[in-house]
This record gives sequence, structure tokens and C-alpha cells, in this order.
Amino acid sequence: MKSVVKKDVTDFKDIKGVIYNSAKKFANNVAFRIKEKVGKETKYKDVTYAQMLKDVNNFGTGLYNKGLKGKRVAIIGKNRYEWALTYVTNLLGGIIAVPLDKELQYNELENSLIRSKAEAIVFDPKLKDSILEIKKNGKTSLKHFICMDKNVEDFESVEEIMNTGKVLLEKGNKEYVDADPNENEMGILLFTSGTTSQSKAVMLTSRNIAANIYAMLCVEDIRETDTNIAFLPFHHIFGSTCMLVMLACGVKTVFPDGLKYIKQNLKEYKVTIFVGVPALVEAMYKALTKEVEKQGKTKLIKVATKVSDALLKCKIDVRRKLFKQVIDGLGGELRMIIEGGAAADPVISKAFNSLGILVLQGYGLTETAPVIVAENPNERRLGSVGKPMLNDTVEIANPDTNGVGDIRVKGPNVMLGYYEMPEQTEEVLRDGYFYTGDLGYFDKDGYLFITGRSKNMIVLKNGKKVFPEELESLVNRLDLVEESMVFGLPDDEDKNDIKLSVKVVYNEDTVKEKHGDISEQEIYDMIWDQIKELNKTFPNYKHIKNVILSKEELIKNSSKKVKRFEEMKLILGENK
Repeated sequence: MKSVVKKDVTDFKDIKGVIYNSAKKFANNVAFRIKEKVGKETKYKDVTYAQMLKDVNNFGTGLYNKGLKGKRVAIIGKNRYEWALTYVTNLLGGIIAVPLDKELQYNELENSLIRSKAEAIVFDPKLKDSILEIKKNGKTSLKHFICMDKNVEDFESVEEIMNTGKVLLEKGNKEYVDADPNENEMGILLFTSGTTSQSKAVMLTSRNIAANIYAMLCVEDIRETDTNIAFLPFHHIFGSTCMLVMLACGVKTVFPDGLKYIKQNLKEYKVTIFVGVPALVEAMYKALTKEVEKQGKTKLIKVATKVSDALLKCKIDVRRKLFKQVIDGLGGELRMIIEGGAAADPVISKAFNSLGILVLQGYGLTETAPVIVAENPNERRLGSVGKPMLNDTVEIANPDTNGVGDIRVKGPNVMLGYYEMPEQTEEVLRDGYFYTGDLGYFDKDGYLFITGRSKNMIVLKNGKKVFPEELESLVNRLDLVEESMVFGLPDDEDKNDIKLSVKVVYNEDTVKEKHGDISEQEIYDMIWDQIKELNKTFPNYKHIKNVILSKEELIKNSSKKVKRFEEMKLILGENK
């Protein structure tokens, strides 16, 4: 297979080139649609690409007026227009953006602000109490506290600074507009989702992001007629880069009202593109199948899928007509789902594709801005994450006899390093490559398969290696299983060996709906019996020998990745 590369994609040196091109090319397109509540009435405000650039230049001029040129500005809050505006404004003007997770505990937030040396913070009003406390304590370098809303305490607002900037621009102040920051210097300081206050801060450049946008635009089918819903948090590199990708393509971006309103929002905005983590895509799939079961159409859908798949082999595509009622359950317009941040379940991807909704996944890290490997409509292989991006060299270092080894990459999207952490930087940036910490292999056609994180790998006494992610994806498909985590415990019979175990989370409502009021022991027995059946499909060394049952969600970070270390502390504490 050969990639179908778009011919009209420009490789801009920085984000300023990307945004200015879009403002000209898509001037009258809607960049962002904003929902506003006026009493009981709901209104929508559209920001065109031309208006967005005016807002950026006004805001940037206002920030420069405060002496923030070349300084660091933190951004914290839910996904909204003011968040995106601040981020783009920083990137275009050489102001270092410091995106922060709104879910951080107070001490972590304060610590991140101290470490980043941010001199200003743009924040959502919901965080005003924490910001007031930080201002009062005076431990940070913050001099400017800018609220995303007007009239909150005595804080300045984004709108007020924009208005100041507008006046200055009209008087001929072009310092911000004419700025030409070095695209190879740090433009973003982004904290990884660590489990301690010493999480690493990744230094990324405007060139890193622009190069990644170019590579994605070359092969992905994103259209200016699309509507994207910004569900991934912008403080996560996957969320913020995807937001910029959409801006590069002239797409309309809308904002969700929350997880429980996702179905309603898909319909409300006629969403065509959804970008999310696999856990969210899986939840959407489960909600769909639950609705199909309720309507008694499970068997009918299975038969229709077989017919549709057979016709597709003859190049006759009737999927969206045949499954219109099912697609209507997702708003009716959804045509593409992009997954990232964790391994996607190939069974769920195949199920969506069978309905006529294209599911693509990418693989990358914060350190690579983020995508290094991705599927595209022309290159997909079940279980694989796709092929390397056009401007990246991805290799397997130190492969074993099965070809599995360390995934390493070099390319224009690789970070400068970890901020003020030279030793940790040297550990991962070696021989001109970034070592991802993930393990995987390439098949004969160049498709990359991820087997797991090297730090999660379980090594048994006989030297055999078990990747928990592989087993978890299968356990998660079992009836009643909401999510799971596979880990190793010392074997009771041989303390030098490992007993593969799994913590399984079940959903009480699902159990009650399918089996009525049954005891936890009965739930345990049902799941354990299914796992024993699953074991029969594995070689002996991969057999799961112990099950822990829970109805409490696994401990996760804000990007929905399981905190395995925290979970293990909990498990070992319970097993004492």
C-alpha cells in the first residue's frame, strides 16, 4: 500500500504561518461556535477565521503591553474559546504557553506554577478560589491574573485586555503583529501526567507542532466542511495539537457540555469528526449496543453487517444507508473517529467501520508533539497503529527473536528536552533518537504494532514476557467487565515466580439489567468462569490465575490513563 499524499499541503515553519494561512483561505468559515446561556434561552455565537485572527492580534498586543513578550503565560480551565485564543496568541507572539490540568490538586497546581516560572495565568472562573489563594500566598512568579470571564472578583478579563490591545493597534502599535519569534526555541512548556509533583515538563517548539500538523494534513481526510467537537482536554498535547489541526483545515470546532451530554451534543452540532481516547469511544460503542439490544435488533444488525461487508468487497458501499438508524443515535452526521492516548480495541474499531463510521488511531507522546505513527483511510491494519508519519523515522531498537524491541523516533516534531532535568533528558534522547519507552514491532508491510510499555512489562521466572495491555484488551470485552488491570503478584507456591492477576471493575447497573439482583460472589463466579475460558485461548504462561473484583473505577490521571503504581499500592494494601 502507498500513502495517498495530498499535493496542496504547505509545510509552514511555525504556527503563525498555519494560522495566517487559514485566516486568509477560510476567512468566512466558522472557526469556533460558542454556546451562550441568556436566562433560559440558548444562543450561539460564531467566530470566523478572520475574526479569530483579529482577536489573537488584539489579545497579543494587550499581553505585550503588560510586558509579557518572551515571558511565560499559564492557561488553565475547561475547553472553551478563551483557552484556544490564549494558546494561539502565545504561539504566534513568542510568549511561552504553559497549559495546566484543571484537575490538579492545589499543591500540585502551585508547584507547577513555581517550576514553570510563569508570570501570568489565564484561568477559568471556576478556579478563582484556588487562584485567589495562590495570589495571596505569593510563592509563584505570577504578576498578572487574567480571568476568562468578565466581572469576576477584581481580576482583569481576557476581553478587557483584548479591548486595550485593539486601541493600541488602532494607534499603530504593531509590535505583536510584526513579531517573528524563533520557531526552534521553546514555545510550550507542558507537564506530563505524572503521579508525583515532579512530573516532567516537556519543552516543545512552534516548529515541533507545525511539522506534526503538516504530516497529519498530508494523509488524513479532514475537510473544511467538517464539524469537530473538542472533547479532549486542551492541556493535553493530543487535544491542543488536534485543535490546531482543525484550524489548519478550516474546520468548525464546537465545545461539549460534558460527558453525559455527548450524544445530545453530537446531534445538536451535527458533529462529523470526534477525537477521543479509546475509553470514551468504547463507552459510546457500549451505549450503542445497549440501545440495539433494548430494541431487540442485535441479530438483525449482525446479519446486516455480514451483507454489508460482503458488498463492500465488491466495492458497493451501503453502510450508512443500511445502518442509518444506528448512526442517527450518534447525531446522524458522524463520519470519522480519531483515537489516541492509549491502545484502541480493534474489535470496536472494526464494529464502527462496519457501520460506515471510519475509525483511525494514532500513536505518539507529549515528547513528540504528539503523533509519530497513524492510520489513514488508505492504510489500516487491524491491531496496528498504522505507519510512521511522513517526516519521522521510526525504528525498533534491540529487537528480540520475535522482532519486539524499543520504539525510537527522530524527526522535526521531537521535543527539545525536559525542562531543568538534564539527566532525564539524556535517558530518552540518545544517538539522535527519542526513546519512547514503548515496545513494539513492524510487520513485513511496515505497520507498527505496540505490545506495551517497557515499564509495565511482566517478566516471568522462565524469561517469558507478558504485556498486560494485550490481556486487558481481551478481558475488557467480557460481559459485565467495565475495565481491568493486569498485574503480577508473587506466586504462593513459588515466591520467585509471578502469578498473573487481574483487577476487574464491573458496572452495577449493567449487572442488574442483565441478571437482576445477584450477589457479588455470583458476579465474581460469572466473571472468573469467563476468564478461565479466555485462558484457553492463551499459551500457559499467559494464564490469569487470580481475580480481584471491584465496582470502583480504576485510579486514572486526567488523560484517562490508569495510574498502575497507585492501583498497585491500593491492591497490595487490601491484600495484606
